[in-house]
Amino acid sequence: MKTFQSLSEIQSEISSGKLTVSSLVDYHLKQIKEKNGRLNAFLSVYEDEAINQSKIVDSKIQNKSAGKLAGMVIGIKDVFAYKDHPLQCASTILEGFESQYTATCIQRLIDEDAIIIGRQNCDEFAMGSSNENSAFGPTRNPMDESRVPGGSSGGSAAAVAADMCQVSIGSDTGGSVRQPAAFCGLVGLKPTYSRISRYGLAAYASSFDTVGIISKSTEDAALVLEVMAGKDDFDSTVSQMEVPQFSSFELNKKYKIGFIAETLLHDGLDEEIKSAVREVIEHLKSNSHTVEEVHFSHLDYVLPTYYVLTAAEASSNLSRYDGVRYGIRAKSDDLEEMYKVTRSEGFGEEVKRRIMTGTFVLSASYYDAYYTKAQKVRRLIRDETEKLFEEFDILISPTTPSTAFKIGDIKNDPIQMYLEDLFTVQANVVGIPAISIPWGVDNQGLPMGVQLMSKSFNELELLDISNQIITFKDQNR
Repeated sequence: MKTFQSLSEIQSEISSGKLTVSSLVDYHLKQIKEKNGRLNAFLSVYEDEAINQSKIVDSKIQNKSAGKLAGMVIGIKDVFAYKDHPLQCASTILEGFESQYTATCIQRLIDEDAIIIGRQNCDEFAMGSSNENSAFGPTRNPMDESRVPGGSSGGSAAAVAADMCQVSIGSDTGGSVRQPAAFCGLVGLKPTYSRISRYGLAAYASSFDTVGIISKSTEDAALVLEVMAGKDDFDSTVSQMEVPQFSSFELNKKYKIGFIAETLLHDGLDEEIKSAVREVIEHLKSNSHTVEEVHFSHLDYVLPTYYVLTAAEASSNLSRYDGVRYGIRAKSDDLEEMYKVTRSEGFGEEVKRRIMTGTFVLSASYYDAYYTKAQKVRRLIRDETEKLFEEFDILISPTTPSTAFKIGDIKNDPIQMYLEDLFTVQANVVGIPAISIPWGVDNQGLPMGVQLMSKSFNELELLDISNQIITFKDQNR
């Protein structure tokens, strides 16, 4: 079976009688069986459910009552609740736990006849940039199996790149959808904070966490966003704004775009990625878009601000995993000792590092010096970013400073690992939408990504310009 780039291609073949949803599901299951042993992208495969649901969707298609996602096979990161299915956040501490309800975003996909094919590997509790922090072992990049697929949604990106599913749903707290998308040659969309309900998403850092989408096309990303977005009675923080028809792509307008000079001049940026971004800039200029250099003076403060605040929120959020209510429990007659041993044995090293860091910055002696100051800097970063959007529609930068690195190369160097998020965390600190789109490969054949950002709730224009760039690239191959 051929590889489909979008749902519209799939639905066209279904309409012509060349394809059925059942045969498509069989194909993806075959891909999983052939590749997952090497890639370690899926932790659970819902084979029987997917096959049964595919027959129901085929029947709905025949009766002309199918939803708008009929024919889309989706994998979900192991941080989303899916009733009566495992939810482990790739952590030992939740071993054996099954969710008692379904996340709003996942339910909305199911309601439109998408088929959930399985649960995907990730960094433990979404904390990581390489998918090496999983209790189930690392996921491998389908482009080069000696390399990481990115993180924390590494299994989600690897699954789409290896054609084990059409789309994956991940979470993006500091780049966890965009960075893996860049490493695997895919589209990774992080919507505006609160655009999609977080109900049913296991919390890491609640003021940063965003439901994200990894796909092969902007078309599929737009359609899935359209389905998942919108108000939700189960989430008091979700936006009440009406959801535009993102998938229409009717704008096709010319934009004023700023490229962030500090990102292209950064010492850690790979020269080939810098060239790729400059290629995109030249393409935009040649297609009558206005592109100008802009400066962002707080770039060096974004990463430390992000890690202080997310560690603090993680310390609070992960205090619920104590061995009493769910997951594993250490054997001890002493309650305090049981807490300590359960958490020591249940959490991995990176999660423990962030919990301890967060507890430290929230402690009475250091609260003002770290947490309060980081909140003030977050406001400065937001103000400077929003000021840029008073003049520009879109900001452009690299997605990552490098292409996919080898498994094990920087796993034991937390600072180097954190620097992988250098260009992506700004969107999460501010809460704006951002997308990574693929733009060629380097001299080792590894994919490179370019990031675009826009002001809050402006996904319509963000997807439009992304679609223009990808369409141009495809037409000029």
